[in-house]
Amino acid sequence: MSCWRSPLLCIHNGDVPPELDPFVAVYTQHLGAVSAYLARRVDRDAVDDLAADVFAIAWRKRDRVTEGEELPWLCRIASYVVANHRRQLASRTSVIARLTAQDSAPSAEDIVVADRALAEAWQQLSARDREALALGVVEGLSPSAIATALGISTNAASIRVHRARTRLAELLEKNSASD
Repeated sequence: MSCWRSPLLCIHNGDVPPELDPFVAVYTQHLGAVSAYLARRVDRDAVDDLAADVFAIAWRKRDRVTEGEELPWLCRIASYVVANHRRQLASRTSVIARLTAQDSAPSAEDIVVADRALAEAWQQLSARDREALALGVVEGLSPSAIATALGISTNAASIRVHRARTRLAELLEKNSASD
Protein backbone atom coordinates (compact mmCIF):
# COMPACT_ATOMS: atom_id res chain seq x y z
CA MET A 1 0.00 0.00 0.00
CA SER A 2 1.39 3.39 -0.92
CA CYS A 3 1.79 6.36 1.42
CA TRP A 4 -0.82 8.43 -0.33
CA ARG A 5 -3.38 5.72 0.48
CA SER A 6 -2.33 5.19 4.09
CA PRO A 7 -0.40 7.97 5.82
CA LEU A 8 -0.19 5.95 9.04
CA LEU A 9 1.57 3.15 7.18
CA CYS A 10 4.19 5.63 5.99
CA ILE A 11 4.74 6.89 9.51
CA HIS A 12 5.24 3.39 10.86
CA ASN A 13 7.63 2.50 8.04
CA GLY A 14 9.68 5.66 8.60
CA ASP A 15 9.04 6.67 5.00
CA VAL A 16 7.67 10.20 5.44
CA PRO A 17 6.93 12.32 2.38
CA PRO A 18 7.43 16.08 2.96
CA GLU A 19 3.70 16.85 2.82
CA LEU A 20 3.13 14.50 5.78
CA ASP A 21 5.68 16.16 8.09
CA PRO A 22 3.14 18.39 9.91
CA PHE A 23 0.71 15.49 10.27
CA VAL A 24 3.49 13.22 11.53
CA ALA A 25 4.41 15.84 14.14
CA VAL A 26 0.80 16.02 15.37
CA TYR A 27 0.50 12.23 15.32
CA THR A 28 3.74 11.75 17.24
CA GLN A 29 2.98 14.45 19.77
CA HIS A 30 -0.63 13.51 20.49
CA LEU A 31 -0.98 9.76 19.94
CA GLY A 32 -0.34 9.05 23.62
CA ALA A 33 -2.89 11.60 24.80
CA VAL A 34 -5.53 10.41 22.33
CA SER A 35 -4.89 6.78 23.31
CA ALA A 36 -5.20 7.68 27.01
CA TYR A 37 -8.44 9.57 26.30
CA LEU A 38 -9.81 6.50 24.53
CA ALA A 39 -8.54 4.06 27.20
CA ARG A 40 -10.62 5.89 29.82
CA ARG A 41 -13.75 5.41 27.73
CA VAL A 42 -13.55 2.03 25.97
CA ASP A 43 -12.13 -1.45 26.49
CA ARG A 44 -8.35 -1.57 26.11
CA ASP A 45 -8.55 -3.97 23.17
CA ALA A 46 -10.44 -1.33 21.13
CA VAL A 47 -8.06 1.58 21.83
CA ASP A 48 -5.59 1.00 19.00
CA ASP A 49 -8.30 0.60 16.35
CA LEU A 50 -10.19 3.64 17.58
CA ALA A 51 -7.00 5.72 17.75
CA ALA A 52 -6.30 4.76 14.15
CA ASP A 53 -9.85 5.87 13.26
CA VAL A 54 -9.30 9.20 15.04
CA PHE A 55 -6.11 9.92 13.13
CA ALA A 56 -7.62 8.75 9.84
CA ILE A 57 -10.43 11.26 10.33
CA ALA A 58 -7.89 13.89 11.39
CA TRP A 59 -5.91 13.24 8.22
CA ARG A 60 -9.01 13.75 6.04
CA LYS A 61 -10.00 16.92 7.90
CA ARG A 62 -6.52 18.28 8.65
CA ASP A 63 -7.23 21.56 6.89
CA ARG A 64 -9.94 22.39 9.47
CA VAL A 65 -7.73 22.52 12.57
CA THR A 66 -6.30 25.74 13.91
CA GLU A 67 -2.61 25.56 14.70
CA GLY A 68 -2.08 25.08 18.42
CA GLU A 69 -5.53 23.54 18.94
CA GLU A 70 -4.70 20.09 17.64
CA LEU A 71 -5.24 18.15 20.87
CA PRO A 72 -8.73 19.53 21.66
CA TRP A 73 -9.66 18.97 18.04
CA LEU A 74 -8.41 15.37 18.22
CA CYS A 75 -10.33 14.86 21.48
CA ARG A 76 -13.49 16.09 19.80
CA ILE A 77 -12.96 13.65 16.96
CA ALA A 78 -12.24 10.93 19.54
CA SER A 79 -15.51 11.70 21.35
CA TYR A 80 -17.43 11.11 18.13
CA VAL A 81 -15.47 7.92 17.45
CA VAL A 82 -16.25 6.68 21.00
CA ALA A 83 -19.94 7.53 20.59
CA ASN A 84 -20.06 5.63 17.30
CA HIS A 85 -18.22 2.71 18.87
CA ARG A 86 -20.71 2.57 21.75
CA ARG A 87 -23.66 2.72 19.36
CA GLN A 88 -22.20 -0.15 17.36
CA LEU A 89 -21.73 -2.20 20.52
CA ALA A 90 -25.28 -1.46 21.65
CA SER A 91 -26.62 -2.34 18.23
CA ARG A 92 -24.70 -5.64 18.19
CA THR A 93 -25.96 -6.45 21.68
CA SER A 94 -29.51 -5.67 20.62
CA VAL A 95 -29.26 -7.84 17.52
CA ILE A 96 -27.68 -10.69 19.47
CA ALA A 97 -30.45 -10.51 22.07
CA ARG A 98 -33.07 -10.75 19.32
CA LEU A 99 -31.31 -13.67 17.69
CA THR A 100 -30.74 -15.76 20.82
CA ALA A 101 -32.94 -18.77 21.30
CA GLN A 102 -36.01 -18.23 23.41
CA ASP A 103 -37.01 -20.56 26.23
CA SER A 104 -40.12 -21.52 24.30
CA ALA A 105 -40.78 -21.27 20.61
CA PRO A 106 -43.34 -18.73 19.45
CA SER A 107 -46.49 -20.04 17.85
CA ALA A 108 -46.76 -20.07 14.08
CA GLU A 109 -49.49 -17.45 14.35
CA ASP A 110 -47.18 -15.13 16.32
CA ILE A 111 -44.50 -15.47 13.65
CA VAL A 112 -46.90 -14.75 10.79
CA VAL A 113 -48.50 -11.79 12.57
CA ALA A 114 -45.12 -10.30 13.54
CA ASP A 115 -43.70 -10.68 10.05
CA ARG A 116 -46.86 -9.26 8.48
CA ALA A 117 -46.86 -6.29 10.84
CA LEU A 118 -43.18 -5.65 10.14
CA ALA A 119 -43.72 -5.99 6.38
CA GLU A 120 -46.62 -3.53 6.48
CA ALA A 121 -44.67 -1.03 8.59
CA TRP A 122 -41.62 -1.45 6.32
CA GLN A 123 -43.71 -0.64 3.24
CA GLN A 124 -45.08 2.48 4.93
CA LEU A 125 -41.56 3.85 5.44
CA SER A 126 -40.12 6.19 2.85
CA ALA A 127 -37.56 4.74 0.44
CA ARG A 128 -34.94 6.90 2.16
CA ASP A 129 -35.75 5.40 5.58
CA ARG A 130 -35.82 1.85 4.19
CA GLU A 131 -32.38 2.33 2.61
CA ALA A 132 -30.86 3.75 5.79
CA LEU A 133 -32.27 0.88 7.89
CA ALA A 134 -31.26 -1.74 5.35
CA LEU A 135 -27.67 -0.50 5.34
CA GLY A 136 -27.44 -0.10 9.12
CA VAL A 137 -29.49 -2.96 10.48
CA VAL A 138 -29.68 -5.57 7.74
CA GLU A 139 -26.23 -5.06 6.21
CA GLY A 140 -24.66 -4.13 9.55
CA LEU A 141 -22.66 -1.24 8.10
CA SER A 142 -21.05 1.32 10.37
CA PRO A 143 -22.30 4.90 10.31
CA SER A 144 -19.25 5.94 8.29
CA ALA A 145 -19.88 3.18 5.75
CA ILE A 146 -23.54 4.18 5.54
CA ALA A 147 -22.44 7.78 5.03
CA THR A 148 -20.17 6.73 2.18
CA ALA A 149 -22.90 4.61 0.62
CA LEU A 150 -25.45 7.44 0.80
CA GLY A 151 -23.05 10.27 0.00
CA ILE A 152 -23.71 12.10 3.26
CA SER A 153 -21.74 12.83 6.42
CA THR A 154 -21.32 10.18 9.11
CA ASN A 155 -23.33 12.29 11.52
CA ALA A 156 -26.16 12.64 9.00
CA ALA A 157 -26.08 8.88 8.45
CA SER A 158 -26.35 8.19 12.19
CA ILE A 159 -29.24 10.61 12.50
CA ARG A 160 -30.99 9.16 9.46
CA VAL A 161 -30.75 5.59 10.80
CA HIS A 162 -31.94 6.68 14.26
CA ARG A 163 -34.94 8.55 12.84
CA ALA A 164 -35.81 5.66 10.54
CA ARG A 165 -35.76 3.24 13.49
CA THR A 166 -38.00 5.60 15.43
CA ARG A 167 -40.45 5.87 12.51
CA LEU A 168 -40.51 2.09 12.08
CA ALA A 169 -41.21 1.58 15.78
CA GLU A 170 -44.01 4.17 15.63
CA LEU A 171 -45.54 2.48 12.59
CA LEU A 172 -45.36 -0.94 14.26
CA GLU A 173 -47.08 0.45 17.35
CA LYS A 174 -49.70 2.30 15.28
CA ASN A 175 -50.42 -0.74 13.14
CA SER A 176 -50.71 -3.07 16.16
CA ALA A 177 -53.07 -0.61 17.90
CA SER A 178 -55.35 -0.51 14.86
CA ASP A 179 -55.59 -4.33 14.61
